[in-house]
Formats: sequence, C-alpha cells, structure tokens
Amino acid sequence: MDVHEAIELIGAAIPRGVATWADLGAGEGTFTRALAELLDRGSRLYAVDRDARALAVLERWAVKTTPEVIPVRADFTKPFELPGLEGAALDGVLLANALHFAPDGDEVLARLARWLAPQGRLVIVEYDRRPASRWVPYPVPFERFEALAARAGLSTPRHVASRPSAYGGQLYSATAVRASSPERPPRSE
Repeated sequence: MDVHEAIELIGAAIPRGVATWADLGAGEGTFTRALAELLDRGSRLYAVDRDARALAVLERWAVKTTPEVIPVRADFTKPFELPGLEGAALDGVLLANALHFAPDGDEVLARLARWLAPQGRLVIVEYDRRPASRWVPYPVPFERFEALAARAGLSTPRHVASRPSAYGGQLYSATAVRASSPERPPRSE
C-alpha cells in the first residue's frame, strides 16, 4: 500500500486542524506519512514502533517534514512514554495493521484510550473476514472492534472505508471517540 491509498483509507476519519497524534505500530511509516499529510502545520505526530530498523527509516524522513514527527522506540502493547507529552492527552491515536498483534486487545485498547483527550479519536485499520495466521495472529474484524471499543469506554465505532487487501481479505478503517475525561496514562516502570 502506498501513502495515497493509506490517505484514502483513513482520510475521512482524521479531523482537520492542529493536533497531537500517535501512530502506534508505525513500521516504516506508510500510515505515519499519510497522517502527516492530513494534519495541519504545527501538529505533532509520534511514530511508535519496537523495530529500530523501521524507526531509522522514519527518522531519516521525519527531519524533512511538517508536522513534527517524533519517532519513539517502544512496544505499544506494553506501557510506554511519549517524550514531551508530559501527561497531556492525545487528540488521536492511529492503529494501522497493528492491534492484531496484541494478544490482549481489551487491555491494550483500554490503556490506549486513556491517552485520549475528551472527544479524542481512535482510528483503526484492520482486516475483516480474515482467519488468524502468523501475520495476523489476533484478527480484529469490525464486530470485534465494536466490542473492544465499548469495553475501552469509546463511542460506538463508525466504519469509514474498506478496500481489498493485497494479502487476502478486506481491510477496513473505523473510528471511535473518547467521550469521558481522560485519565493520565499509567507511567512505565
């Protein structure tokens, strides 16, 4: 998938304006680049991944871009810090082809939802109607995302877009909103 296809998949879920977002499980940054195209100048974007090689690719790109992109090496399925956030909340979290790597999607999504400001948005890109495999060990079809979002204290998800995946099945994007006051994210130990 290229950046333009990623923009088509998530564009309708990303509000315009200056904002602070995190792309979790960013890899080499296809969706980070798409999100950077959609956010206004003055925004801040954290690109989080546990793969140092992938982050090195993002770091080389990030020095030349606006909004500010901050690569962070961390495993989003565990507690972590975002440098410079200092307890502030995020306006949005993007999980593009990432949540299906979390064995406990409930726990992970509930923890991540606490990072969101009131009316902060969680955007997900996942496979629909695809069985578990080594590449998608814990599938998150739309119906499962609806249940996970409810348990995490998010609004009823809205299906945004879908497209056939080059790897089989359908990719979909969806968004849900944090309505209540954010709790400060738990500090990593």
